[in-house]
Amino acid sequence: MGRGDGLLNHDLPGDDKGPQDACGVFGVWAPGEAVAQLTYFGLYALQHRGQESAGMAVSDGSHVVVYKDMGLVSQVFNEAALESLHGHLAVGHCRYSTTGASVWENAQPTFRPTSTGMLALAHNGNLTNTGDLANLVAQQRSESGELPLDTGAAATSDTDLVAALLAAHPGQSLEDAALAELPRFEGAFSFVFMDEHTLYAARDRDGIRPMVLGRLERGWVVASETAALDIVGATFVREIEPGEFLAIDEAGLRSMRFAEARPHGCLFEYVYLARPDTTIRDRSVEAVRTDIGRRLAREWPADADLVIPVPESGRYGAIGYAQESGIPFGEGLVKNAYVGRTFIQPSQSIRQLGIRLKLNPLRGVIAGKRLVVVDDSIVRGNTQRALVRMLREAGALEVHVRISSPPVKWPCYYGIDFASRAELIANGLTIEEIRDSIGADSLGYVSLDELTEATRLPADELCRACFDGKYPVPLPEPQRLGKDLLEVWGSDEVPAEPDPVVADVPVAAPGSAVPR
Repeated sequence: MGRGDGLLNHDLPGDDKGPQDACGVFGVWAPGEAVAQLTYFGLYALQHRGQESAGMAVSDGSHVVVYKDMGLVSQVFNEAALESLHGHLAVGHCRYSTTGASVWENAQPTFRPTSTGMLALAHNGNLTNTGDLANLVAQQRSESGELPLDTGAAATSDTDLVAALLAAHPGQSLEDAALAELPRFEGAFSFVFMDEHTLYAARDRDGIRPMVLGRLERGWVVASETAALDIVGATFVREIEPGEFLAIDEAGLRSMRFAEARPHGCLFEYVYLARPDTTIRDRSVEAVRTDIGRRLAREWPADADLVIPVPESGRYGAIGYAQESGIPFGEGLVKNAYVGRTFIQPSQSIRQLGIRLKLNPLRGVIAGKRLVVVDDSIVRGNTQRALVRMLREAGALEVHVRISSPPVKWPCYYGIDFASRAELIANGLTIEEIRDSIGADSLGYVSLDELTEATRLPADELCRACFDGKYPVPLPEPQRLGKDLLEVWGSDEVPAEPDPVVADVPVAAPGSAVPR
C-alpha cells in the first residue's frame, strides 16, 4: 500500500516498494531573516516528498555556501550547521531520485559557476528529453574543448544537465540564460534556483508538479506545497502558474512567461503525494481525500462493522467512507512513527517480519469484526497480502479492502518512481484476480471519473497517465527513459568528451559547507 506520512516505502521490507515520492523544493528571499533556519523548517514540512538526501544553498550577496548530504533533513542539518549559513536568500531541496542514482553527487542543490556568479538549483519533477539534453551538453563541452568548471562532474541527474545549460551563456545574466533555456526542457519541472543576489522559480508549461508563492513580512517564499508556507509563517499569495518564471530580488518580484500554459496537474498529488494540510488549485487535499472516501463508499459498499485506515495515507479516505456508509470509523492499526530511512539494515530474519516493522494491529479493536480497510493505492500487492493475513491472524472475521484511487496500470515519467509496468499488479490481473491474490473478502477501487470529480477540476486539466496511460507530455523511445538513463547512456550516442580539467574550485565534501 502507500507510503503514509512517515511510512516510507524506501524501507519496506522485501520488494513491495510503493510509488516513491517526488522531491520537495523551497526558496526564500528575506533580508534580515534567518533564511537557513526558514529553509530548514520549510524542508522539514516537505520531508514526505523525499527522504534520500537534503541540502540548501545560502547567499550573503557575495558568496554562495552549499551544504548537503545523504539522509533526512534532521540527519543532514544540526544547529551548528544552520548557524554557520548566513545570508538573505536560500534554496533548499529534499530528494527522492527519479533520474540518477541515490548518491551524494546527485544530492541537491546542484551548484556550479557561471560567467556572472554562482548557480545553485533545486528541482522537483522529471524531464522527458534528458537524452537530448545530455547530447547537447556533451556537444557543448566538446566544442569548447574543456569540461565546464564544476564540482558535479560525477552527477548523473537531469538536474545537473539543467544547471550545465543555464551556466553555458557567457556574458549573459542568469535571468536571461533561464529565459533562453526554459523552453527547451520537456516533462515535469518545478525549479527553484539562485545566484548571489536573486531567487528564481520556474514551473513547466503543464504545471504537473505543484509550486506556490508566499509572502513574508520582509520577503518572499516559494515552495512545493502550501504546508511549507504555513510552517515558516508565510502568507499564501498564489500558485506559480504553468509556464511562469519568477525573479525575486531587491527590485521586487518580476513575473515572466516562457511558455503558454496548458495545465495538467498531477492527479496523484491529491491521492498520495501531497500533505493533507496542503491546498492545490483552491481545494484542500484533506477535503478531496475525504470526498474520495465518500464516493468510494457509494461505489463499493460493504456490510461491515468497522472502517479502519492504513495510517496515514488512508486516513481521510476512511473517514469519508465511514461518514457516507454509516459504519463506525476506528483506529485498528498502529504505525511505528520512528521507522523511517535508516542506515542500519535489518537482518533477513527481521525483514521477514515484513509489514510488522511498520504497522501492528490493535487486536482488541479488530478481533471478531468485519473490517473495511482503506488505503491509497496498490502497486505489486505484496504488502496488501501481508496486511490482510496479519488482520486475520489478529481475529478479523472479514477484510474488505477499499482503495481511494483507480488501479495503477502505467508508470509515471514525470517525477514519481512507480514500479515498471510489468510489475504493476493491476496491469495483468482483473480486480477479482487481485482480490484473490491478496486474500481479501472483497476489493474495490474508486473509479477514475469519481476521483476526478472529487478534485473539482476538469479532466483535461489533470495528468491521469498512471491510471489511463494518456501522457500529456509526449514520451521518447523507451531506451531514452528510466531512472538510470545517464548511468548507462551509450557512448555511441554521446560525443566523446576531452580529458577532464581539474577545477580550481573547492569541492564540498559530504556534509560540509563550502563558500562559493
